[in-house]
Parts: sequence; C-alpha cells; structure tokens
Amino acid sequence: MDTIEWDDFQKVDIRVGTIVEVDDFPEARRPAYKLKVDFGMEIGIKKSSAQITDLYSADSLLGKQVLAVVNFPPKQIGPFMSECLVTGFHQEDGSVVLSTVDMKLPNGAKLA
Repeated sequence: MDTIEWDDFQKVDIRVGTIVEVDDFPEARRPAYKLKVDFGMEIGIKKSSAQITDLYSADSLLGKQVLAVVNFPPKQIGPFMSECLVTGFHQEDGSVVLSTVDMKLPNGAKLA
C-alpha cells in the first residue's frame, strides 16, 4: 500500500451534508440515484450520482447525513453533471454502504 503525506490528506475536502432530494437516474449504465446534498451556507447544495440502489430506497435517503468529497472538479455522467463524490464502502456483493455520521452535525462540517 502506498503511503501519503499529511499535506496530501489535507487536500481532500470531506464534508457532512444532508440529502435533500433523490431522483431516479434511468440513463445511468448501472442503477443509480441523482442526489442533491446540502452542505450548508459556505458550500451550498451540490449534485451527485450514486450507485446505491441495492441497499437504499429513495425515501430512506431523504434527510440522511453523508460524507462527501466536495473539492473534485465537476464530472459529466451521461446527461448529469456530478459536483461531489458521496463516499461509501463496497460489500463483497458489490453493494455500497454509505459513509455517515452517528450524531447529527451541521451541514458543511469538515472531516478532521
């Protein structure tokens, strides 16, 4: 495994945000949702495509706080422009478990 320096880690801006909108993404190659995530006043609402349909319904995602990388450049995914990367962990079957917090935090709180 490659190691990184502290400065490398500090370049990755990971914030807490609340999912405020979930839409199906039928144009995606693999089943996915289009998410809108609120990161608070400083960052605002960002869009993300997430392949998390195996474990999460749209209703179960609304209001959920997630961890996301907010300083990647926007990425075109089919007809959709993704503006952040919602993080998660792959299970053996390929499904993704979202990275979340265990206590409510202010939107935009930065990973320390």
